[in-house]
Amino acid sequence: MHLIRVAGCALNQTPLDWDGNRNRILAAIAAARDAGASILCLPELCITGYGCEDAFQSPGVQRLALEVLGEIVPATRGIAVAVGLPIRFESGLFDAAAFVVDGTIAGIACKQNLAGDGIHYEPRWFRPWVRGRRGTVPVGDRDVAIGDLRFACGGIRVGFEICEDAWVADRPGAALAARGIDLILNPSASHFAFDKDEIRRRFVQDGSRAFAAGYVYANLVGNEAGRAIYDGGVLVAAAGRMLAAGRRFSFADRVLTVADVDVDALRLAQCRLAVEPVADAVEGDRIDVPFALSRVTSPVVAPTGDARDAWEYGGHVKEEEFTRAVALGLFDYARKSRSRGFVVSASGGADSSAVACLVAIAVRLAAGELSVVEAARRLGLPVSDAVADDAAHRLVPATLTCVYQATANSGDVTRSAARGLAEALGATFHEFDIEAIVRGYEAIVSRAIGWPLSWDRDDVALQNIQARVRSPGVWMIANITGALLVATSNRSEAAVGYATMDGDTSGGIAPLAGIDKAYLRRWLRWLEQGGPEGIGPIPALAAVNVQAPTAELRPAASGQTDESDLMPYDVLDAIERAAIRDKQTPLESWLRLCGEFRGHDSQQLAAWTERFFVLWSRNQWKRERYAPSFHLDDENLDPKTWCRFPILSGGFTRELADLRAAVAATA
Repeated sequence: MHLIRVAGCALNQTPLDWDGNRNRILAAIAAARDAGASILCLPELCITGYGCEDAFQSPGVQRLALEVLGEIVPATRGIAVAVGLPIRFESGLFDAAAFVVDGTIAGIACKQNLAGDGIHYEPRWFRPWVRGRRGTVPVGDRDVAIGDLRFACGGIRVGFEICEDAWVADRPGAALAARGIDLILNPSASHFAFDKDEIRRRFVQDGSRAFAAGYVYANLVGNEAGRAIYDGGVLVAAAGRMLAAGRRFSFADRVLTVADVDVDALRLAQCRLAVEPVADAVEGDRIDVPFALSRVTSPVVAPTGDARDAWEYGGHVKEEEFTRAVALGLFDYARKSRSRGFVVSASGGADSSAVACLVAIAVRLAAGELSVVEAARRLGLPVSDAVADDAAHRLVPATLTCVYQATANSGDVTRSAARGLAEALGATFHEFDIEAIVRGYEAIVSRAIGWPLSWDRDDVALQNIQARVRSPGVWMIANITGALLVATSNRSEAAVGYATMDGDTSGGIAPLAGIDKAYLRRWLRWLEQGGPEGIGPIPALAAVNVQAPTAELRPAASGQTDESDLMPYDVLDAIERAAIRDKQTPLESWLRLCGEFRGHDSQQLAAWTERFFVLWSRNQWKRERYAPSFHLDDENLDPKTWCRFPILSGGFTRELADLRAAVAATA
């Protein structure tokens, strides 16, 4: 048995944080060396950060990346490390991984397949490397090999698939297997999405089997640049067997995962592999590195093992993933934006209650993993002796402030629900009476236009002024405390513009804007009754969950609810998926609804379908102005990362005429 110890490390990096990114890389190298690893794989573009956007094109950024690489190289004595950075070669910029061995850059492997769909914009900045191409690039005072390379390192042949390379049909790993490979390193920046972890596990495990190789996949962790959340989850497999899986959704700066790979078992699998070998003399792609890998003489029993938490095996994986992803995203967004906590305009309804719960959960999870003192430090909060010596819940009042703002149309039910939830979470709670401010604006405008405002004629204006008057007060609290104001709108509201700009859309982050209202309500019921592993239920949500969602902006006698204003949320979400995710016309969307919602009259379904398309096209400008939202799945409506639509359009006029004609024909 010939064992070598390999490692992958998830890193929480920040774009253009040169010293911070370098220091976390150096800490990961030191930790891997201490763990006895000979080879370490770090995430994609970890020197610069993955989310640098157009800053990648800056010659200064490219120079600094090489400068920081030079600062990392001396720390690799006694270990081989794959570290990601952008590299300029001839007239193009490439997404690359430098293979640094024992204090020397052995060569630079380049990404062959770029991600250009949905949230990804890699072809805007990088060029795909052509398979088989090789060259040299000046790095410091020497020329370094670059391109489609493999490395012979201490008798072990090492090659690369970089993130997207592993997601395509014609994976570079197949060509590497044909050229003889023992270990594939995959530096990745693979953002979180529901159910995505199982896909990653399959391509890592299946790749190791198909290529008869060891496979190390390393990912980012945390909210790196604002919209994407990375869940970490380093994976190590060999010859079709998963050896180790790192923890996901960690609040730590780094999560190291190690495993021992049996080279003799790999060589046996390679003997059985039916591939057409390629001669080195023809390929000329192998870089021989004079470095002896440490052999593992006393293997650690399951050095890391499968570090998945218990919740990943339960029956509420999506609810747990949503909770942990958004909690991590909020915590990281606050600390990286240098905000000291969070402010939520608490209405007593589902959306603001969900946001408040997610913030409180984020604080508890961070404090539980990092310690109360460290969680407070990362949020820039002073740590009193009482907080430092007590449980995590003592940190919540300093981190979360909820503000209920009442008008004449506010009811005791929502007021009580908001206060009860804040008390249950341990949040600081304020109640503002803003009725006089609302009346003041109404009087100013009435005098200016020369007639009194009325609900019959000025319904929208009278509703919106209440929502907008709520914005300055919570902004003021946020400014005074240096905290982050969190917007509360969800994806269903964003689709149809059912939100008041500069009112309930106010904030620096919109964590729910990627989640539909129907799912959010199910999640709140789960949170009330069961809750996430290690946190438990929040029974105070019962007062929220019993209510029908309402903006509570019209007089109570009107019986206003969100669904009476719009349509049933399950219907709205079904139309959105058909129209926006699946790009169906109004007629096609209606026909789908008729099959899915047989309990509703077909003409009513047609009216709701038309309402959706009209409101969708009319309100693109609102979606353009929303605060940044988290990307959670392929149903995101964020125009800056996923779903582009013209601000000005024909409004589906012809398509809606086709719908009306079809409905009339069935009457």
